Amino acid sequence: MRRSSGDRLMPGAGAVVILRRDVLASAIAGLASTALGAAARPLLGLIAPVEVSVPPEAAILYPGVHFEALSVGLKTMTPEGYDLVLERIAPAARTLASAGAEAITLMGTSLSFYRGAAYNRELTRRIREASGRPATTMSTAVCDGLRSVGARRLAVATAYNAEVNRRLQVFLQEEGFEVRIIRGLGVEKVEDIKRVARESLLKFAAEVYQSADRADALLVSCGGLRTLDLLVPLEARCGVPVVSSLPHALWAGVRLLGLSARVAGYGRVLAQA
Repeated sequence: MRRSSGDRLMPGAGAVVILRRDVLASAIAGLASTALGAAARPLLGLIAPVEVSVPPEAAILYPGVHFEALSVGLKTMTPEGYDLVLERIAPAARTLASAGAEAITLMGTSLSFYRGAAYNRELTRRIREASGRPATTMSTAVCDGLRSVGARRLAVATAYNAEVNRRLQVFLQEEGFEVRIIRGLGVEKVEDIKRVARESLLKFAAEVYQSADRADALLVSCGGLRTLDLLVPLEARCGVPVVSSLPHALWAGVRLLGLSARVAGYGRVLAQA
């Protein structure tokens, strides 16, 4: 359904609120006042699938950058769930730009890869046109991270079910990578992603890599998985670079701001100049 230019998105308690024109100004003003309170730090806008709050990893990695997030209200990590939120992405980008975002990242790996590489590029174009700002997606970010370390043959550990894994494999192949193995945790309900324990994820991802034939990198895919403190342990266990959705989407977004995204202590990609 096409919305009028007066409709926008704003954060709610785990849901999207479609604003009428008469309250849009107050929503933008609220975001803008927060941005002004950030003491002129560069502002990166995050279009989030589920959580309206900024992930804590953002401040850990880039304390000199201000982040604002808007949710599109994703309910299930399935193609049907992704279809329902696509038309909310461009309005969210416009709202973030109106609040002062200097660049925008679409978070949610599967939300941007599930229709293939060409559609990921189309989503990026829509965000740029709606916002007038540089833009990227989480799927583009993980590909950039993999290319930065010369990866070609991938072991892929995900949160997804078999169908979403199949679509990720197609996307990665379209982007020029060879998927040696891909395995998922079978998560579909977005609330279930929070139940994935750190040690379980570490063990699962390492086992996926160890089952691969001569993979030269490990990709851990799903922005809801908390992987920042797993990057170094996984690289130590596997002996190859590890790229994961959330940390490397933040890395890519900060680079869009024209800043150095180099951070030591969180794996090979983030340690690069």
